[in-house]
Amino acid sequence: MTDDELVRAIEAVVMVAVEPVTPGLLAELAEEPVERVESACERLAASYREEARGFVLARVAGGYRYQTHPDLAPYVERFANRDVSHRLSSAALETLAIVAYRQPVSRAQIAALRGVNADGVVRLLEQRGYVVGVGRAQGPGQPVLYGTTDLFLERLGLDNLSQLPPVEDFLPGVDVVAELEDGLRPAGAPGAQGAGGPDGTGD
Repeated sequence: MTDDELVRAIEAVVMVAVEPVTPGLLAELAEEPVERVESACERLAASYREEARGFVLARVAGGYRYQTHPDLAPYVERFANRDVSHRLSSAALETLAIVAYRQPVSRAQIAALRGVNADGVVRLLEQRGYVVGVGRAQGPGQPVLYGTTDLFLERLGLDNLSQLPPVEDFLPGVDVVAELEDGLRPAGAPGAQGAGGPDGTGD
């Protein structure tokens, strides 16, 4: 397969994919080494940037996907006619930030950090697909420990958790909550959060 053929194959697959496509899957489909596929994706992403296209090829949640260019967010938002009620509440965003930075973490630990009962908020985040039980703590009752999901990474446009902004003592501040809110917008939001998105209000 020539370089041009590989690039075209990657474009075709990523274009129709609902979720980010991993380099391993692209390599399997193209019957090419993963290293060559990743190199082709990097060249493809660079070409879009050089051409100042309205979309980018981004690597998020361990895979590649197309998303609209952040600079064009105002136009995409008008098209999507986004409603304020689709945002998560501040309480949900704060809880999500705690899970992201302290995971694995139990509901009791979340409640201790927030100072209020976290059961309802955690259930909401589970329903939205942003957090999931990843194990159980040792000790009485063996409470469920929660962590973030690939969907969380997708909505924020991150490839892995190491790309989260540093937060002193793992406590969410106003800037972190704002960043999470920006990333967790419905389809068509800044950074092209991809198809679909949370449709909820607070707990």
